[in-house]
Amino acid sequence: MRRNIVEKKNTTSPNPRSNKEKPSSTQSLISKHLKKVYPVGIHKTSSLLSLSSLSLTLSHNSNDSFTDSSPTLEQTISSALQLIITPTPSRREQPVAKTTSNHVNNLDPINCEDQGLRRCNWITKNSDKLYVEFHDECWGVPVYDDNQLFELLSLCGMLMNYNWTEILKRKNLVREAFYGFEPNIVAKMGEEDIMEIASNKDMMLGESRVRSIVENAKCILKIAKTHGSFSGYMWGSVNYKPTINRCRHPRNVPLRTPKAEAISKDLLKHGFRLVGPVIVYSFMQAAGISIDHLVDCFRFSECVNLAERPWRHV
Repeated sequence: MRRNIVEKKNTTSPNPRSNKEKPSSTQSLISKHLKKVYPVGIHKTSSLLSLSSLSLTLSHNSNDSFTDSSPTLEQTISSALQLIITPTPSRREQPVAKTTSNHVNNLDPINCEDQGLRRCNWITKNSDKLYVEFHDECWGVPVYDDNQLFELLSLCGMLMNYNWTEILKRKNLVREAFYGFEPNIVAKMGEEDIMEIASNKDMMLGESRVRSIVENAKCILKIAKTHGSFSGYMWGSVNYKPTINRCRHPRNVPLRTPKAEAISKDLLKHGFRLVGPVIVYSFMQAAGISIDHLVDCFRFSECVNLAERPWRHV
């Protein structure tokens, strides 16, 4: 009889260990979904949410949610998991409107803002057309050609006495007088050539300035022998990557920088003339070595796109 009682107890009393090992249907369902989202060994997620988001979402549901049928519970868990696995869009993924150089050819220099495009604040309705075209097509565009760099350096040297509008009106005359700013030819210009240019009233270049341009041509040839090219020398001074300033107001655009001061000192050591820090930085701006278009100017993004190209010497 005692044996029968013991056997009856063994058959009627549940095994506590077996109950502990068997998870509830709710826990099994949650575990099943979590294994799909968080595999073993992966602890990092790109989402800003965490597992606590799932717990918080489920806790907001009433207890009836856990006593309802399994499809309702599964929908609740799926919606909570969707919050975790859905990535938050980053700012880099947002499309950015890009302007192309085709806009430049179709622009009205006076009614640019009416066409939905803005220029730097120093370009106004009263600005000369040549100055506007220089801003839209040349200023800030990376230049890699030695002749063009030599020309821009010479024109920027004239900023000591003239503004860009006055310089651009005489640019073609100056270019013709200096044989397209070919360093090999300019370096060989003699006394007669120098005096002829200095006496030209249309160009309004003093004798000392003409001599400076001739001397700079000789220095460029020397640099080309040691650095391969004047372009390689200039771009090498900035690690072959333009400096992109993101100025919002004209007052934020610098007149000189520590980098311009360092380049100025090195140019003077090589024998260059009229290459102070302010002139050098104006040259860097014009040649696209430093991009100083205001951020709301339509040319800013275009010049930045050009600056991101791999450096190359043309």
